[in-house]
Amino acid sequence: MPVRPPRRNPSHGDASRGTASWSDYPRSVRPTAAALRALAERDPVLGAALRELPRFPGFPAPDARRRTHFDEIARAIVYQQLTGRAAATIHARVCALTPGPRAPRADELLALPEEQLRGAGLSRAKVAALRDLAARVVDGRLRLAGIARLADADVVERLTQVRGIGVWSAQMFLMFRLGRLDVMPAGDLGVQEGVRLLDGLDERPDPEHVLARSAAWAPLRSVGAWAMWRLVEARRAAR
Repeated sequence: MPVRPPRRNPSHGDASRGTASWSDYPRSVRPTAAALRALAERDPVLGAALRELPRFPGFPAPDARRRTHFDEIARAIVYQQLTGRAAATIHARVCALTPGPRAPRADELLALPEEQLRGAGLSRAKVAALRDLAARVVDGRLRLAGIARLADADVVERLTQVRGIGVWSAQMFLMFRLGRLDVMPAGDLGVQEGVRLLDGLDERPDPEHVLARSAAWAPLRSVGAWAMWRLVEARRAAR
């Protein structure tokens, strides 16, 4: 089992872990009350839905500052196509492969034998994706320091170079890690179902319909996406 090297000063980046300075981790971002009122005026139907939902919590969650960008992306790979409980169990097993409570650093992940990673419950495809992510961070092809200062499209372009990271995963990073307020994951089935419920449609709309429908939500399309997820959750809870 690899030995964890001494911790570096957290005020500096660490290529082996994919870290940046603490200033690179944005605090939770919420739109102003005036911005939310303007959103409701642009789309009264969405505005009515928002009044029935809990307050928009803002992103990222406060505890996210304890994790690095690398941790977040690796975690997203582990969680792909799994239920929350199953994914959390596998992620905990991966974290247990190295000393301490935190997830493996990029260099530690590369040093772990494939058999150990597979034994933790990861599929071969996810092992390959995690190794590609770690290799890119270690050799500098993927620079995560300063990524919070890039435009949305540039973040997506940078992250989708990693095996197993598609546009949807990059959009989730934008929303839940970087706190970007104007992201519309139109290919997300939950968002599509939320639009169907919002507008009383017979069928779930396609991504093109969702993009057109959500155009009026800019520059707060992330709030709209969050609302669509909550609408779906509320419908399930009411059954």
